[in-house]
Amino acid sequence: MDAAPPMKAVTALDVFLAFLRQGLISFGGPVAHIGYFRREFVERRGWVSEGAFADLIALCHFLPGPASSQMGMAIGLRQAGLPGALAAFAGFTLPAAAAMMLFAAYSPVISMRFGTEWIHGLKVAAAAVVLQAVVQMARNLATGPIRAGLAIGAGLGLFFVQGPAAQIATLVAGGAFGALLLRNAPAGELPPDEASSAVDAQSAVIALAIFALLLVGLPLLASALQNTGLGLASVFYRTGSLVFGGGHVVLPLLEREVVGRGWLDEQSFLAGYGVMQALPGPLFSFAAFVGYRQDYGPGGIVGGLIALFGIFLPSLLLVTGVLPFWDRLKREGWARGLMAGVGATVVGILAAALWDPVIITTVEQPADWALIAAAFIFLQIAKLPPWLVVIGFAVATGIFL
Repeated sequence: MDAAPPMKAVTALDVFLAFLRQGLISFGGPVAHIGYFRREFVERRGWVSEGAFADLIALCHFLPGPASSQMGMAIGLRQAGLPGALAAFAGFTLPAAAAMMLFAAYSPVISMRFGTEWIHGLKVAAAAVVLQAVVQMARNLATGPIRAGLAIGAGLGLFFVQGPAAQIATLVAGGAFGALLLRNAPAGELPPDEASSAVDAQSAVIALAIFALLLVGLPLLASALQNTGLGLASVFYRTGSLVFGGGHVVLPLLEREVVGRGWLDEQSFLAGYGVMQALPGPLFSFAAFVGYRQDYGPGGIVGGLIALFGIFLPSLLLVTGVLPFWDRLKREGWARGLMAGVGATVVGILAAALWDPVIITTVEQPADWALIAAAFIFLQIAKLPPWLVVIGFAVATGIFL
């Protein structure tokens, strides 16, 4: 009997092309991305087993940053090492990032030619998308009296005390309460971490050290050198390091950092966020738009690339650093409790952001409440894809308002 031919080694180019396809077709946000990934990398290509894939979902929800992008990086890391992780990031992110920078470049021209009413439709759709995210995340992450209490407390606290420091303090407090009160959070199945063999312990420790060094050192270096490019990088790196809960939670953190500093006006910020809902790929690609359009630092393509790499770099370092230790850590009750507490707190943070800035800056007249409700019904009940709702409301408000 002839021996079966050896399996072809997966290269970084293979990883890039596979994730480029995902970046072009993966509409619907992080939850939908995970479904696309499972079909492609578990069922079709067999790169990851079912158990390892489920385990990666848990890991990437444990870490701050964009869960679907982190899963892509972890799959790429397992297949082709660090070049594979970089290839997965580039392929998955490139289409949306390029589209957002094009929108940033030409949105002023579009506004001059077609008016600005369509921007109101984008803001209405964005408000509905955030409302849907709050509802869905509350059902999954704020169940039971303790988690619901953490979510409500976080939302009320940030309603009265706002700013990046308050949001960070809220996350820390939620994690601490979770570690104390939710230690019995279910562990689920704990399969062997197949991806951990892709990174040795020494490399993992180096990655975690670089993560911490950049988090502390970038703001200090930017201040010492008075370098606006480093200042821009430090803001987006810090945002990528502290966003728990996925792409929608990046909205309040970035809004406080960017709009609060006067780098970008509120209307442009929410318009870009609305357009991002109509695109495939990771929601964190919104950073490319903000970096391109902001009035601080280099701006343009350079600013867009600095913001984009700044917000995704923490995820790459954390996935590389945590992966070898995850198999042991996930069995600890305090770690599961911390993860549960942070998840519940994120619901409150997003609910506070839904009110300010989203609702406050979107509702200009009573009819806008009806528009937001209609967009929410299309998303939540009719199950229309977000990109269709975004485009529909932008066109409708552009024509009828």
